[in-house]
Amino acid sequence: MDLLEVLSSEWAIRAILASSMVGVMCGVIGCFIVLRNMSLIGDALSHAILPGIFIAFIVVGYSTIGFFIGSVMAGLITAVVITWLQHNSTTKNDAAIGIVFTAMFSLGVIGISWLSQEQGAHLDLKDFLFGNILGISTEDLIITAAVTIYTLISMVLLFRYLFITTFQPTIAQTMGISVKSIHYFLMLLLSFSVVAALRSVGVILVVAMLITPASTALLLSDRLKRVLVIAGFLGLISAVGGMVLAIMLDTTPGPLMVVLTTVIYFVAVIFAPDKGYLSRMINKRNQKNKVEREDVLRMISKTSIDETVDPQIISTKLSLNKAVVNRHIKSLMNEGLLSLQSGSVALTMKGKEITDQLIRAHRLWESYQVNKMGLLDTQIHDEADRIEHFLPEELLDELDEKLGFPSQDPHGSPIPPKSVMGSNSLLNQRPKSKSKISPIQKSQKIESELWEIGIMPESIIQIESIGIDAIKIRTGTKSVVIPAELARRIAVDPM
Repeated sequence: MDLLEVLSSEWAIRAILASSMVGVMCGVIGCFIVLRNMSLIGDALSHAILPGIFIAFIVVGYSTIGFFIGSVMAGLITAVVITWLQHNSTTKNDAAIGIVFTAMFSLGVIGISWLSQEQGAHLDLKDFLFGNILGISTEDLIITAAVTIYTLISMVLLFRYLFITTFQPTIAQTMGISVKSIHYFLMLLLSFSVVAALRSVGVILVVAMLITPASTALLLSDRLKRVLVIAGFLGLISAVGGMVLAIMLDTTPGPLMVVLTTVIYFVAVIFAPDKGYLSRMINKRNQKNKVEREDVLRMISKTSIDETVDPQIISTKLSLNKAVVNRHIKSLMNEGLLSLQSGSVALTMKGKEITDQLIRAHRLWESYQVNKMGLLDTQIHDEADRIEHFLPEELLDELDEKLGFPSQDPHGSPIPPKSVMGSNSLLNQRPKSKSKISPIQKSQKIESELWEIGIMPESIIQIESIGIDAIKIRTGTKSVVIPAELARRIAVDPM
């Protein structure tokens, strides 16, 4: 049978509608479950509803509404008992969850098995454990829609309360917000979601629909509102995609929904922009390269004018491969931090600025270790060597102020002053890059000097090369050599 023909049939439409609502609802509410470290409680509630189904059948017979009410009551009772044990016994939190939900699950299995064997009731345990989405009735669809709408509206209206009680429960209490009430209301919504997903994926697999889309969304964003939207969308994709795949492969839909959402999760684990494995590996490699390049720059800065930079010596002192050192030197030259001088490389003024800031960070941290941490001057060098690459400018300014703006480190070496070269300085631009002379300079003197060398405000320039004490730029059809000290003070607008 053609796939489109199957999907257009009444039972398939019901199944897709139900699974779509379940996917969105579970994805959204799952975000708060994961953020509150309540994933195991979600698993507990999904298993603990079986006694409610058993009691509902005894009282009202085979009734969807009866099963819904019984399941929700069982879920709430489980949540209350677990919370009470966690707060009033010495049992560990995860152990209390395991004790209660396994007991409730066992009671439910015993009751439903007894009904099926002794009473001859048509109550198949497999339908509750693994779902039976192909048998969804109109009544099931209406209840699922009502629960989904109620859950989403609750999330919107109570977002601020859920947010603050999730991340700052102590502050929420000082504001007069009942953290316990929000917790139990979340348990109510969780019970609703579990029961609504009962027919779609069953009690065993519903925890995956609650946790996996939310965990995937948290890998893709740090903003909660965006996380909720992404989780709902991923839940929808997983539910509908799993349903379509189940029809194509002629297998059970629930497990395929879970498999699909798990596949999406592992794709995010590897390829997520900031938190993915590849991204973290690239960032780690880039950080390693940054440290090595700065170490090479520092070593070159220690070479006197009449000495030739020897990559082999740098390689030995830094324990780096010679080819790596040569690669870093080439990269530093491309950035205008090094320049050829009499057949060897030497620091440009731009390179000297950066090297001085590394030295400043190193010596300020050494001073802080001695003056504020009580270490000896013989204990501080290696630690400062490691940490100098990671100290942000704001922290260095704070250290400088706390130390009383020292001019020397504990070894008597001078501490370079803070760099005044901003990111929009002409000297700070990369070779071959284009920029525009800013119409507003720091002083009229700079504007006058620009006028004298024939460069007008808003002129488009391209940096041809950066030398030891000057840079060469092209503006229009002419080349102009600008002293490095002046280039440092000229403001440009990068293009």
